[in-house]
Amino acid sequence: MSRRRALMRIAFAIAPVVALVAGCGSGSGGDGGSAQSFVLKVVDPGNSGPIAVGKRDGTFDAALAPLGAKIEWVNTTPGFSSMLKLFNTKELDVSGAAFSPVVGALSKDVGVRIVAVQDPAGKDQSGIIAAAGSGIHSVADLVGKRVAVNPAAKGEYILLKALAQAGIPADKVTRVPLQQKDAASAFATGKVDAWASFLVPYQEAKANGGIEIATEQSIGSKDNSVVVFRTEVLDKHPDVAAKYLEVLQGLTAKQRANPADFENVFEKTGPRALTGPRLADAVRVGGEATVPRLPSPTDAADLSDVVNLFVANGVVNRKITADDIFYDLQSKLTPEQLAAVKVGS
Repeated sequence: MSRRRALMRIAFAIAPVVALVAGCGSGSGGDGGSAQSFVLKVVDPGNSGPIAVGKRDGTFDAALAPLGAKIEWVNTTPGFSSMLKLFNTKELDVSGAAFSPVVGALSKDVGVRIVAVQDPAGKDQSGIIAAAGSGIHSVADLVGKRVAVNPAAKGEYILLKALAQAGIPADKVTRVPLQQKDAASAFATGKVDAWASFLVPYQEAKANGGIEIATEQSIGSKDNSVVVFRTEVLDKHPDVAAKYLEVLQGLTAKQRANPADFENVFEKTGPRALTGPRLADAVRVGGEATVPRLPSPTDAADLSDVVNLFVANGVVNRKITADDIFYDLQSKLTPEQLAAVKVGS
């Protein structure tokens, strides 16, 4: 064999190894420094809302790409309090929520913080609903009854707030701790008399004949909607958090202006699609959407209402303060980044 042919055979033999080594070094995940090395794990938005439109149009990925980041959409069960394990295991980084479940999460030392708050809107979309034939027509009728609530979260807050407003001691009503999915089954099968619920599961229960006896609006709820990040992500990638929030703000402003464009985003028919009165109601609520913004002193006062109610009723065993729950993203941003996001006043 000639020297030239021998060298060619050696070159062909080592080529696959070189390619494999090169492939292993081209970061495609984790926190390395290569392009698109950070994956932000976000709750899948379903079929409606600004995040759904952003997912469909690739708006978030386009905005995050210059920062070396991209989105991974995570399927979850309804309700922030049912997702706490995913945050603990780093399988989830971002979700919408409300004050109450974040207070509950921090009482269990889950590493999450609120970065943005939305002014109250759509407060007729959550409340307490009674089973048809239960004889319950008012909050006072709940005495001696079993009410499903997602514990240390919005459902429990709604029930406790309604009872306090009506002057009824909380121990006169049996709170049945169930996450939204299990509560829906218990309510439908008569295992509970009523259900303190919110958003899509609440609207579905109403549409199926449930009797609405109170809403967040009627009880004066202070449990405002929020945007929550895993704290480690905020510490390591504040620029990514700020860009995500900037995109969400822009999409929410568009939803408010053209709410019909933000319903049935992926599917116009089928079980996830809304039609008739429910679609009309969703469009109405979308037109009332408020743009998420960095927290303000007013938000701290609303937060204290939730915390005090939970502490007074033994839901949490320590007071959570605004400093515990609101992340100071503002201090982590450059002037240019800060100018791009809306700040509370």
